[in-house]
Amino acid sequence: MKMKPLSSDLPRREFLTRAALALAAGATLPAAFGADNDPAAAGERPLIVSTWDFGKASNDAALKVLLGGGTILDAVEQGIWVTESAGIGTVGLSGTPNAAGVVQLDACIMSGPGHTAGSVAALEGIRHPISAARRVMEKTPHVMLVGEGARMFALEEGLESIETHAAEHYEAWQKQRAKLKAAAQDPKATPKNHDTLALLVLGADGNIAGGCSTSGLGHKLPGRVGDSPIIGSGLYVDNEVGAAGATGLGENVMRFCGSFLVVEYMRQGLHPQAACQEAIRRIIKQERPGKQLSLNFVALDKQGRHGAATSEGQFPYSVTSKTDSRVQPGARI
Repeated sequence: MKMKPLSSDLPRREFLTRAALALAAGATLPAAFGADNDPAAAGERPLIVSTWDFGKASNDAALKVLLGGGTILDAVEQGIWVTESAGIGTVGLSGTPNAAGVVQLDACIMSGPGHTAGSVAALEGIRHPISAARRVMEKTPHVMLVGEGARMFALEEGLESIETHAAEHYEAWQKQRAKLKAAAQDPKATPKNHDTLALLVLGADGNIAGGCSTSGLGHKLPGRVGDSPIIGSGLYVDNEVGAAGATGLGENVMRFCGSFLVVEYMRQGLHPQAACQEAIRRIIKQERPGKQLSLNFVALDKQGRHGAATSEGQFPYSVTSKTDSRVQPGARI
């Protein structure tokens, strides 16, 4: 069922109902009804949004792909390549290793047309896990491959492999272990090393795709998988509604199917920012008071509107169109 654009032509009762929903989610009336002071307010296409300030470089690359005639999936994949190779410490092989000193990567990609998806988890030694995820989607009957199986598949597909130096990482990890264990005893402590890239693309034709890539929680147990490669948690795309992506502490996103929840709020008529805020509020209501959740969501809808929200701290997100490319703050709950 397609969403109807909100407008002043709505019956008075329906208008007031939707306004109340938007306000309950913490949005102002201008934001709730699409009057944002940004390119997306007019529904400009193509539109790319992504998590964090480092996502801007990926957005710009994705836009270049689209303007060069590439597909929305090409834009997602090649845009994410930029961050996977950027050496930022939380995405790609430059990411923080696990407790055994090995970098294990998670990624997924999802196409609105056809509602197809692919993902890889605990993948070692492959430069671009987003490409492995796309190959899973397009060349297998599966959605997810993990561990050594994912690596073997990536190598068979000719994807670039890079030697990792596990021994050096493991020695550094051993030196930090005692300090990190002590910090973990603080119930308010939240790891600050899980800045995932989630990138969402609305094409000129109105079709939507998205991708997500991360090296996961630093010093995690070997084999730990977070929300990033899980469809509906780290990423979700519905071509009739919109898309959402997540970054933060994956376990807290996974337990609530966070990105799916954001998209479902948009399906009910909420502006993307209000949908992100409402999803976080719903999760907070079910958690113990005072717990730091480290939840961050970014979203765009079929109409070309976008938004982001965070449970604590600051959450910049990147927005790119043909006329503008910038980083702006997400809403704080």
